[in-house]
Amino acid sequence: MQRILTGDLKKHIGKTVTVQGWLHKKRLLGGLTFINVRDRAGLVQVVVKDKTEVEKLRGLQIGTVLTITGRVKEEKRASGGVELHDPKLTVDVPVTDEPPIEIDKPLSHKSDNLDTLFDYRAIGLRNLQEAKIFKIRSELARYLREFLQKNEFVEINTPKLCSGAAEGGAEVFKLDYFGQEATLAQSPQLYKQMMVGVFERVFEIAPAFRAELSATTRHVSEVTMLDLEMGFIDGHEDVLDMVQDMVFDATKRAYDELSDELKSLNAPQLKLKPKFPRYSMHQIHELYSKETGNDTTKELDLIPDEEKWICEYAKDHDGCEAVFAIGLPKEKMKFYHMDNEDGTARSADLLFRGVEISTVPQREHRYEKLLAQMKAAGVDPDSQGFAAYVSAFKFGLPAHGGCGFGIDRFTEKIIGLANIKEAILFPRDINRLAP
Repeated sequence: MQRILTGDLKKHIGKTVTVQGWLHKKRLLGGLTFINVRDRAGLVQVVVKDKTEVEKLRGLQIGTVLTITGRVKEEKRASGGVELHDPKLTVDVPVTDEPPIEIDKPLSHKSDNLDTLFDYRAIGLRNLQEAKIFKIRSELARYLREFLQKNEFVEINTPKLCSGAAEGGAEVFKLDYFGQEATLAQSPQLYKQMMVGVFERVFEIAPAFRAELSATTRHVSEVTMLDLEMGFIDGHEDVLDMVQDMVFDATKRAYDELSDELKSLNAPQLKLKPKFPRYSMHQIHELYSKETGNDTTKELDLIPDEEKWICEYAKDHDGCEAVFAIGLPKEKMKFYHMDNEDGTARSADLLFRGVEISTVPQREHRYEKLLAQMKAAGVDPDSQGFAAYVSAFKFGLPAHGGCGFGIDRFTEKIIGLANIKEAILFPRDINRLAP
């Protein structure tokens, strides 16, 4: 008999069907045995009366793989509104060891339980609520990808083994590459800019690696980034608007199409406008210092508490909990950023619900100016890691800009999780290299 998924059982009331899945829960009640069976579509309750069938379950633990043929009966009190009656059970893969996590109960996300959560990730995610996090994450990535494809961006794949550091910094993982020193890519920065000279608009969703000695709720060593780059722009606003529209589209779709899942995870209510407010970093320092009494006016960048504060401020004053912090001080700009010639760079941080999820600059596309900025930053344009990059500019790149956008942080903030690691399937930080 053809396998029927639990989510389709309502279409088969009164019929005999076959389901396959994992034993999710087992309980005795009034001489009857009730079991819940889980497949990719959800759960179904199975009522087992026959002693021969009950005996097949003796000693079996959660996770046992079963094939069950039974009659579908409407039962409004049951999950999915139906039950399976008069079942015939086949034990496909018996499990006799007690699982380390009770997946039929809510799993604690308190900070002192996160290591347990991550150690047993492959088991814990069999909890339906836990699995929702990564189904939502998958949909968010799909929304972002569909928006970019609709706007004529070409998806590319760039190397993660590199001969130099794209950011020109020291926070890279180094490894031996057949006798040469290589690094794990911090970003596809160089490659996506080069590809503007081919496709005009490109994007990539891929891992990036940061050797930062940070043990916080917002940092990990391996992140998933959406990187995009677009050419023939009239100015920085073109890039800001594209990223803004992408985030608005993906967020609105999530709250419209995944509303039940988000509500069940207690996600915060959304307050977002199509046009995100823009505040200069200088303005934010002034506003924050006046409001809190903590003087940050001499800070070059925003401190974490300012990022939280300005998002709440924008939520209350502008009706939007996403905000652009523009006017990055020149001292903080990367060599590939465009200088505003007023002490700031053409770069902005996109902040959402208290954390930076993207940096959105216009690039320096003028060959001679780029060379000067690279040298001033201590980056050798003639080195092996940068030669091809520089060549692309020498032979013509238009005005362009883009962003690096954190998929992990975006997922965390959409759902309302407390730690970026909760939004990552198998997180990597300074203490974790397994599973």
